[in-house]
Amino acid sequence: MPEPVPAPILELQDLEVSYGAVQVLWGISLSVSKGQVVCIIGPNGAGKTTTLNAIIGVLKPTRGRIILEGQDIAGLPPHQRVQRHIALVPEGRHLWPGMSVEDNLMMGAFPPAFRPRVAHNLEGVYGMFPRLKERRHQLAGTLSGGEQQMCALGRGLMAEPHLLLLDEPSLGLAPILVDEIFQFVAEIVKHGVTILLVAQNIDYALQVSDYGYVMETGHIVLQGASDMLLNNQHVQQAYLGGSIEEPGAYPASQPAQG
Repeated sequence: MPEPVPAPILELQDLEVSYGAVQVLWGISLSVSKGQVVCIIGPNGAGKTTTLNAIIGVLKPTRGRIILEGQDIAGLPPHQRVQRHIALVPEGRHLWPGMSVEDNLMMGAFPPAFRPRVAHNLEGVYGMFPRLKERRHQLAGTLSGGEQQMCALGRGLMAEPHLLLLDEPSLGLAPILVDEIFQFVAEIVKHGVTILLVAQNIDYALQVSDYGYVMETGHIVLQGASDMLLNNQHVQQAYLGGSIEEPGAYPASQPAQG
């Protein structure tokens, strides 16, 4: 018998978002199953970060549903979404540079519901990122770029997320550090956290993920298993600098939108 499909932890249904009179997302629908790494890839300005900001509640959709573990959270403010075990690691890290590494991490457990377990969760983060423990009293602004990204990931994990949203975790890092950060992404999943990843580093994103969505000009134009997308002609030509003869990765039952 085939293995059962894991239940979706997140579903977006016909999501639309506008900045004033300018519509940015057009009918976005996607699904993230428990235990998966799912990536959203595409060019600058495609709407990838807007999608994450709508999920976490920074932006209010003009239409559509955001279903987290079976409940529509589209009307909830951001702090109530965090309390439902969803966390965002934003593009650019957004640490408090004048605060210590440990204080930055503890800010991830700021909601009262998480505070009783802050010491336990802190040890878990230090276990995953030993360098942060070594530098726990150091000002976050004095860390290297890779260490700052580790701190941002650790801060996100302090909120005990069932779903972790990662926005460009490798942005601005040297190639050797990019490899390390994506290794941490794989390690986080082993600890039972589901990940929705936005990345311009498409090769890495498709290698570390199970399923991918290609977003262009606010539409999902292509989706499929990540290994299929790696070999897709459009992805190869548009994003990976290659050219192949294989057909597209559109699922037979769900053609591309937009």
